[in-house]
This record gives sequence, C-alpha cells and structure tokens, in this order.
Amino acid sequence: MTNSNFPTDGVELSILLVVKNIDRSLIFYRDVLGAKLVREYGGTTCVFNFQGSWIILVTGGKPTKDKPHVTFASPQDLKTVSTELTIRVPDCQQAYDVLKSRGAKFLTPPFNWGYEIRCFFRDPDGHLLEISQIA
Repeated sequence: MTNSNFPTDGVELSILLVVKNIDRSLIFYRDVLGAKLVREYGGTTCVFNFQGSWIILVTGGKPTKDKPHVTFASPQDLKTVSTELTIRVPDCQQAYDVLKSRGAKFLTPPFNWGYEIRCFFRDPDGHLLEISQIA
C-alpha cells in the first residue's frame, strides 16, 4: 500500500521493544504469541513477523553516535505504560484460552465493554499486550 504523504514508497512500520533477556523473550514471542522468528543477530536482537507486522526485540543499551543521550531500557514500572501492542482478534475468549494455555499471564479474563471485548497480558519484561474483539 502506498501512502503519497510519506516521502518514499515501500514503507513498513516495525515496533521495537527493549528486553532484559533476549532468549526468554524469543521463547515468549515465538512459542506463546506465535510470531515467526525471521532473524537473530549479535545475541542482542531478534526480528519477528507477526500477522504482517514486524516486532524487533533488543537488549538495552547506552547511547550511540546516531542516538546520543538516548538509553534503551526495558520497562521499569509495570504500573505505568507508554506503549502496548494491541492484537485485534475475531474471538477474544478463544484467543485468551489459547494464549493462556501457552503460558501467557493475563491481568484479568476477557471483559465485555459493550463495544469491545478485551483483556491484557504482559511479556516477560512487562510490556503490555492486549487482545481485543469488536463486540
């Protein structure tokens, strides 16, 4: 799909998540979430394709020449969220049951708000993920 407002064609959006333990996170995103591992490198990075989107996991790091004064760190406070992955599903209860059987730890079971049914879980580093169904 081309977006004429962006300066170039062929653009894809990826999300980068900083993790503490790349091996533990690889297992979660591959075996629990079901994302396809595309590439691992340096012992610090994993690239996944998940339903046509890209998820990049990296371990923390200090500033670099191209991002001076920026430190990458995994979530420090699980009560404060600045980003989450939302996964739209056709059947929230079914997705909940499958993910829970694979080891996902949910905050609550699916909740019906009338306009959507949703529930939240975390990856091993505390990043928040949501499954959501339009009601």
